[in-house]
Order: sequence, then structure tokens, then C-alpha cells
Amino acid sequence: MTVRLASVMTRGEFGLEAPEVGVEVRLGGGLPGLTIVGLAETTVKESRERVRAAISECGFEFPNRRITVNLAPADLPKSGGRFDLPIAVGLLAASGQIPSTELARWEFHGEIAFTGSLRRVGGLLPALLAARRAGRGVILPAACAAEAGLVGGVDIRAADHLLAVARHLQGTAALTPPPPAAPIPSRITGDDLRDIHGQQQAKRALEIAAAGGHNLLLVGPPGTGKSMLARRLPGLLPPPADDEAVEVAAIASIAALGVLPAGRPFRAPHHSATTAALVGGGSNPRPGEISLAHHGVLFLDEVAEFPRAVLEALREPLETGRIAVARAARTVEFPASFQLVAAMNPCPCGYRGDPDLGCRCSPDQVRRYAERLSGPFMDRIDIRIEVARSAVRLGVDTEGDSSAAVAARVAAARQRQCGRCGVVNARLAAAEVRRWCLPGAPGRELMERAAARLRLSRRACDSVLRVARTIADLAAEEPVATEHVAEALGLRAQRQAES
Repeated sequence: MTVRLASVMTRGEFGLEAPEVGVEVRLGGGLPGLTIVGLAETTVKESRERVRAAISECGFEFPNRRITVNLAPADLPKSGGRFDLPIAVGLLAASGQIPSTELARWEFHGEIAFTGSLRRVGGLLPALLAARRAGRGVILPAACAAEAGLVGGVDIRAADHLLAVARHLQGTAALTPPPPAAPIPSRITGDDLRDIHGQQQAKRALEIAAAGGHNLLLVGPPGTGKSMLARRLPGLLPPPADDEAVEVAAIASIAALGVLPAGRPFRAPHHSATTAALVGGGSNPRPGEISLAHHGVLFLDEVAEFPRAVLEALREPLETGRIAVARAARTVEFPASFQLVAAMNPCPCGYRGDPDLGCRCSPDQVRRYAERLSGPFMDRIDIRIEVARSAVRLGVDTEGDSSAAVAARVAAARQRQCGRCGVVNARLAAAEVRRWCLPGAPGRELMERAAARLRLSRRACDSVLRVARTIADLAAEEPVATEHVAEALGLRAQRQAES
């Protein structure tokens, strides 16, 4: 009996990478049956029943031979239903029911129903980007057309049924490309800084944080507007560049969020979140909240209520902008370049320092509460602001600028930073801080005195100088002046005595 072979290309999942997977189908002698090999998980092995039913429903003949499907490379774990379509196409090609001449120029993705219709699969954006680099076209379910429209420069064809794929390969009815995706809004609208009455110092700190990409801590009693301030930060940030938007969409795709984020992402996990939920994890590692906030904002409300181990896990990604999730079988790296905004009460009862409501906490309780945030974690927070209670006014606040006006200043400041060294000030390395952020002699003397009095570490001193550089950029001044250093120290020293 003649042995017949066919090979079809698809891709697996490995973080934001999409490694190439060759689906090799062999029809040989022996007892009829279908075996899938190549480190396939249960969901992949179950595709033999879906493929068998779909081929029969479409009017094709399921080969009554010994069928072996190899998913290469054998050491890469394969999961999900995306391998249904390439397996079905490989079976039809190996049995001679469709030509195999066009298979080499296409990659196939899609889950198949018993009726032969194609169902949506998640995590396709990394696969589409990898196919573009490899110079191949992609055939995928029509339900994925909106996601596929985000990627240009690759020949993408959408199909709603296995029969449509077969006719395309037979040359009788070509599949059509999906329409371009609708543009994603560049900025979330509706939340304006003018909605917040008073809090001028906090608004100034928010503007500086947005301009330089600095991490921010807001400390104050309940009801002072800490959450409102944090939720307005994405509206102050410049819209993401095209490559940033695609990277954000790719993370949302592999996380199966369903809805792509509009503009820069804003994530606000509950304080009961586990370490795996925040940094990523699972047997087949998935991105956590810090990766879903990539190129956006991660807001930790009631940050002192988070488990200490969860907060300590943020120290490395706050420095490097990446997180490596290690498992016994493999290690997956996800991007996590986010801007942290944290909010907390000044004490367990929440009213320490409030002139109207007295604090019921003992000094020991206040000390233990502040110690929930470790020194190394606090060192990575550039700006720390006390948010006091303001008087209630039932009118429209005409004080301060709108979010649009602040966003324009932020964009101009970021343009100066990127023109100077290619990154925002918060991402400057130590050598770049020495080159771009050092003030003149009076400013250095002020910095040295403050470092000695406040017991600032070298990392903390660099953080203050980065903030001073941002303040100078907002003022469109090239040299960092003494007043810029003084304001940066004021924005950091407010929680220094307690941290």
C-alpha cells in the first residue's frame, strides 16, 4: 500500500512568540485510526473527532487507513483548537482530495465544528506578525477578521467553513481578505481633570508623572479623590505609537480578553489578587495584570492591603519592564513596561491627619501599616503625594486646566525627552542620569544635603534627579535648575519619614 504524505504550516503559542509548527500527515498501512503525536495536549488530541466529523459532513471521504499526524517540533507543547484546520487540510491533501501545490505559501489556524464551520481561536496576533516575517499568507476563521485587520503587510484570507478553504486551495473560489480594522480610539474620553475639585498639588504631581512616566503614590483619607486622579492618568498620556498599539493588542489577544483596549490600557486589580494573577503564571503561562498594563497604567488601590509577596514580585518588572515566568518545562518572558499608580490610606482607620475626623489608631498600628510597603518597593516610586480632604463645592470647577490642555504639555515634554535620549525620563539608566539630569552647583549642594538628611539611597537620588529633569522639560528649560530639584524633593519627601 502506497504511503502518502502532506505537510501544512501553522504556529504554536509561547508567550508573545509564535513558533512555527509543521503538521505532517502520513497515510500508511495498518489498522484504520488516527494518532496525533508531538507533545499534544488533550484539546489537540480531541481534534481527531472534530476533524473526522467535519470532513464527512463536507462531502469528503475520510481516509480508511492508518493516519499519523506529527506536530513538529516534538518538544514544543501544543494546546488549543487552532490545529483543527491544518490537520483537516493535511488529511485532505494527503488523500489527494485537494491539491498540495499551494500549501507551502499558507499558514492555517482555526477550530472546526462538527458541521465544518470554522470557529474563532485566540492569540492570533503574534502568529500573524510571525507569518509576516516569514513571508507567508494566513488562512483563518472569519470570526478572527477584526483582529487580523490590525496587521498589515501580510496576505490574510478569512473563511467561515472548511469547504471554503478547500475551494480556495482547489482554485475554484478564492477567499477574500478581511476588511481593515476600524481605528482604535487613541484616548479614553469622558474623565477630565476638571471633574476633580481642588487638589491642585495632586494634579500637578499627576502631570509630572504623566510627562516623565514616573510611578506615583497617593496617600490620603477615604473620599479625597485618589481613585479619580488615577483614572485620569491615561487621558493625559500621548496615544500609543503603531508598534506599541500592536504589542498591546497582541498581549490582549493571547490573554483572550475578547475586546481590544482603546488607547493605553488601564488595569486596576483587586487587592485580593494573587502573585500569579498579577505577574502571570499557569501551567501554560499566561500574561498577568502587569503585562496587560504594558504601555499603560497599573492602578493598585489600597496598595497596603495587597500581600507583601505580591508587591515584592513587582520590583524586578518596575526596573526592567519585563517579567520572566519560569516553569519546570519552560520559561516564558512577557513585556511589562507599565506606569504604576498606587493609592493608600495614611493609617488602618484611614483618618490620620484629618482635621475633622480623629484617628483611632495607635502609633504602633500606624507603624505596622506603613511597613507593609518595603523600603526597596518604595524606592521604586518616584512621586509620593499627600491628598488632603478639600471643601465640597457643588458647582463646576473652573480652577486648573482640562485634561486636553495638560495632555498637550505632556506630549511636548515627552517629545523633548525622546529627542534627547529616545526614552521617557523614568527609563533613564544611571549613566544617562549623570549626563542629562545633574543640576548646577547650587542644585547639587541642595541634593547632597537632602540625601544626607532624608537618608536617600543612590536609587532614590537618581529617582529625584529624573523627576527634576521632567519638571524642567515641562517648563521647556534645558538645564536642570535648583528650583526643579527642590520641587522634585518635595514630591518625594512627603512619605519619606514613614517609609
